[in-house]
Amino acid sequence: MATKQPPPLMKKHSQTDLVSRLKTRKILGVGGEDDDGEVHRSKISQVLGNEIKFAVREPLGLRVWQLVSAVMFSGVAIMALTFPDQLYDAVFDEEPVSSKTPVRLYGGALLSISLIMWNALYTAEKVIIRWTLLTEACYFAVQFLVTTVSLVESSRIATGAVLLLVSRALFILISIYYYYQVGRRPKKV
Repeated sequence: MATKQPPPLMKKHSQTDLVSRLKTRKILGVGGEDDDGEVHRSKISQVLGNEIKFAVREPLGLRVWQLVSAVMFSGVAIMALTFPDQLYDAVFDEEPVSSKTPVRLYGGALLSISLIMWNALYTAEKVIIRWTLLTEACYFAVQFLVTTVSLVESSRIATGAVLLLVSRALFILISIYYYYQVGRRPKKV
Protein backbone atom coordinates (compact mmCIF):
# COMPACT_ATOMS: atom_id res chain seq x y z
CA MET A 1 0.00 0.00 0.00
CA ALA A 2 1.31 3.23 -1.06
CA THR A 3 0.62 6.17 1.15
CA LYS A 4 -0.47 9.25 -0.58
CA GLN A 5 1.56 12.33 0.22
CA PRO A 6 -0.49 15.37 1.16
CA PRO A 7 -0.07 18.31 -1.13
CA PRO A 8 2.47 20.88 0.00
CA LEU A 9 1.00 23.53 2.24
CA MET A 10 0.43 26.71 0.41
CA LYS A 11 0.71 29.98 2.17
CA LYS A 12 -2.37 32.10 1.99
CA HIS A 13 -1.84 35.26 0.07
CA SER A 14 -3.86 37.29 2.59
CA GLN A 15 -1.29 36.61 5.31
CA THR A 16 1.40 38.43 3.45
CA ASP A 17 -0.80 41.10 1.94
CA LEU A 18 -0.97 44.00 4.40
CA VAL A 19 -4.07 45.61 2.85
CA SER A 20 -5.94 42.31 2.97
CA ARG A 21 -4.95 41.82 6.62
CA LEU A 22 -6.14 45.30 7.55
CA LYS A 23 -9.46 44.71 5.78
CA THR A 24 -9.91 41.44 7.64
CA ARG A 25 -9.18 43.08 11.00
CA LYS A 26 -11.62 45.90 10.20
CA ILE A 27 -14.37 43.40 9.36
CA LEU A 28 -13.68 41.53 12.61
CA GLY A 29 -13.71 44.80 14.52
CA VAL A 30 -10.24 44.50 16.01
CA GLY A 31 -7.29 46.81 15.83
CA GLY A 32 -9.35 49.98 15.69
CA GLU A 33 -10.02 52.43 18.48
CA ASP A 34 -13.23 52.29 20.48
CA ASP A 35 -15.09 55.21 22.09
CA ASP A 36 -12.64 55.35 25.00
CA GLY A 37 -9.64 55.50 22.66
CA GLU A 38 -8.52 51.96 23.45
CA VAL A 39 -7.12 49.73 20.73
CA HIS A 40 -8.35 46.15 21.04
CA ARG A 41 -5.94 43.46 19.93
CA SER A 42 -8.56 40.75 19.63
CA LYS A 43 -12.29 40.18 19.57
CA ILE A 44 -11.95 38.34 22.88
CA SER A 45 -10.60 41.46 24.60
CA GLN A 46 -13.55 43.40 23.23
CA VAL A 47 -16.08 40.88 24.52
CA LEU A 48 -14.47 40.26 27.90
CA GLY A 49 -13.41 43.82 28.44
CA ASN A 50 -10.11 45.29 29.38
CA GLU A 51 -9.21 44.73 33.03
CA ILE A 52 -6.94 47.79 32.99
CA LYS A 53 -10.04 49.95 32.61
CA PHE A 54 -11.34 48.71 35.97
CA ALA A 55 -8.07 48.92 37.87
CA VAL A 56 -8.08 51.38 40.73
CA ARG A 57 -5.58 54.18 40.76
CA GLU A 58 -4.97 53.98 44.47
CA PRO A 59 -4.43 57.18 46.41
CA LEU A 60 -1.30 57.36 48.52
CA GLY A 61 -1.77 55.66 51.87
CA LEU A 62 -5.04 53.86 51.06
CA ARG A 63 -3.72 50.37 51.82
CA VAL A 64 -2.10 51.61 55.05
CA TRP A 65 -5.43 53.14 56.12
CA GLN A 66 -7.24 49.90 55.28
CA LEU A 67 -4.73 47.92 57.36
CA VAL A 68 -4.99 50.34 60.30
CA SER A 69 -8.80 50.16 60.12
CA ALA A 70 -8.86 46.36 60.00
CA VAL A 71 -6.47 46.10 62.97
CA MET A 72 -8.39 48.74 64.92
CA PHE A 73 -11.79 47.13 64.32
CA SER A 74 -10.41 43.68 65.22
CA GLY A 75 -8.68 44.96 68.36
CA VAL A 76 -11.71 46.79 69.73
CA ALA A 77 -13.94 43.82 68.86
CA ILE A 78 -11.72 41.37 70.73
CA MET A 79 -11.50 43.77 73.67
CA ALA A 80 -15.30 44.17 73.75
CA LEU A 81 -15.81 40.41 73.61
CA THR A 82 -13.26 39.51 76.25
CA PHE A 83 -13.14 42.56 78.57
CA PRO A 84 -16.49 44.41 78.26
CA ASP A 85 -16.22 46.12 81.66
CA GLN A 86 -12.80 47.58 80.95
CA LEU A 87 -13.83 48.86 77.51
CA TYR A 88 -16.92 50.59 78.90
CA ASP A 89 -14.93 52.03 81.80
CA ALA A 90 -12.18 53.33 79.49
CA VAL A 91 -14.67 55.34 77.47
CA PHE A 92 -17.19 56.59 80.05
CA ASP A 93 -15.28 56.58 83.40
CA GLU A 94 -18.32 55.23 85.24
CA GLU A 95 -19.17 52.19 87.29
CA PRO A 96 -19.15 48.95 85.35
CA VAL A 97 -22.21 48.33 83.25
CA SER A 98 -24.76 46.00 84.90
CA SER A 99 -25.05 43.73 81.88
CA LYS A 100 -22.12 42.73 79.71
CA THR A 101 -24.36 41.52 76.88
CA PRO A 102 -24.74 44.87 75.02
CA VAL A 103 -20.98 45.45 75.03
CA ARG A 104 -20.35 41.89 73.82
CA LEU A 105 -22.97 42.29 71.07
CA TYR A 106 -21.15 45.47 70.06
CA GLY A 107 -17.94 43.43 69.93
CA GLY A 108 -19.61 40.82 67.73
CA ALA A 109 -20.83 43.48 65.32
CA LEU A 110 -17.36 45.02 65.20
CA LEU A 111 -15.81 41.62 64.54
CA SER A 112 -18.14 41.19 61.56
CA ILE A 113 -17.18 44.60 60.19
CA SER A 114 -13.51 43.79 60.74
CA LEU A 115 -13.84 40.69 58.54
CA ILE A 116 -15.15 42.93 55.76
CA MET A 117 -12.22 45.30 56.31
CA TRP A 118 -9.68 42.46 56.17
CA ASN A 119 -11.17 41.15 52.90
CA ALA A 120 -11.25 44.63 51.37
CA LEU A 121 -7.55 44.95 52.06
CA TYR A 122 -6.83 42.21 49.50
CA THR A 123 -9.13 43.33 46.70
CA ALA A 124 -8.40 45.63 43.80
CA GLU A 125 -12.04 46.24 42.87
CA LYS A 126 -12.97 49.87 43.12
CA VAL A 127 -16.59 49.27 44.14
CA ILE A 128 -15.70 46.99 47.06
CA ILE A 129 -13.05 49.41 48.34
CA ARG A 130 -15.51 52.31 48.15
CA TRP A 131 -18.28 50.40 49.93
CA THR A 132 -15.97 49.44 52.78
CA LEU A 133 -14.79 53.03 53.15
CA LEU A 134 -18.41 54.22 53.19
CA THR A 135 -19.32 51.56 55.76
CA GLU A 136 -16.43 52.69 57.90
CA ALA A 137 -17.41 56.39 57.64
CA CYS A 138 -21.04 55.58 58.53
CA TYR A 139 -19.96 53.49 61.51
CA PHE A 140 -17.73 56.28 62.82
CA ALA A 141 -20.48 58.87 62.28
CA VAL A 142 -23.03 56.79 64.20
CA GLN A 143 -20.53 56.17 66.99
CA PHE A 144 -19.74 59.88 67.14
CA LEU A 145 -23.44 60.77 67.46
CA VAL A 146 -24.22 58.08 70.04
CA THR A 147 -21.23 59.03 72.19
CA THR A 148 -22.14 62.72 71.98
CA VAL A 149 -25.75 62.07 73.00
CA SER A 150 -24.60 59.82 75.88
CA LEU A 151 -22.26 62.53 77.17
CA VAL A 152 -24.95 65.21 76.94
CA GLU A 153 -27.49 63.01 78.76
CA SER A 154 -25.07 62.18 81.57
CA SER A 155 -23.78 65.78 81.72
CA ARG A 156 -20.29 64.43 82.40
CA ILE A 157 -17.26 65.00 80.29
CA ALA A 158 -14.94 62.02 80.44
CA THR A 159 -11.45 62.30 79.02
CA GLY A 160 -11.75 58.93 77.26
CA ALA A 161 -15.02 59.97 75.62
CA VAL A 162 -13.59 63.27 74.40
CA LEU A 163 -10.60 61.49 72.92
CA LEU A 164 -12.99 59.01 71.31
CA LEU A 165 -15.01 61.86 69.78
CA VAL A 166 -11.93 63.59 68.40
CA SER A 167 -10.53 60.35 66.98
CA ARG A 168 -13.89 59.43 65.42
CA ALA A 169 -14.18 62.83 63.75
CA LEU A 170 -10.68 62.37 62.35
CA PHE A 171 -11.50 58.83 61.16
CA ILE A 172 -14.67 60.09 59.45
CA LEU A 173 -12.66 62.68 57.54
CA ILE A 174 -9.99 60.18 56.49
CA SER A 175 -12.54 57.58 55.35
CA ILE A 176 -14.53 60.13 53.35
CA TYR A 177 -11.34 61.51 51.79
CA TYR A 178 -10.31 58.05 50.55
CA TYR A 179 -13.88 57.28 49.48
CA TYR A 180 -13.87 60.26 47.12
CA GLN A 181 -10.28 59.71 45.99
CA VAL A 182 -11.00 56.10 44.97
CA GLY A 183 -14.16 57.23 43.17
CA ARG A 184 -12.44 59.87 41.07
CA ARG A 185 -12.19 59.23 37.37
CA PRO A 186 -8.63 58.82 36.16
CA LYS A 187 -7.30 61.58 33.96
CA LYS A 188 -6.85 60.71 30.30
CA VAL A 189 -3.23 60.73 29.32
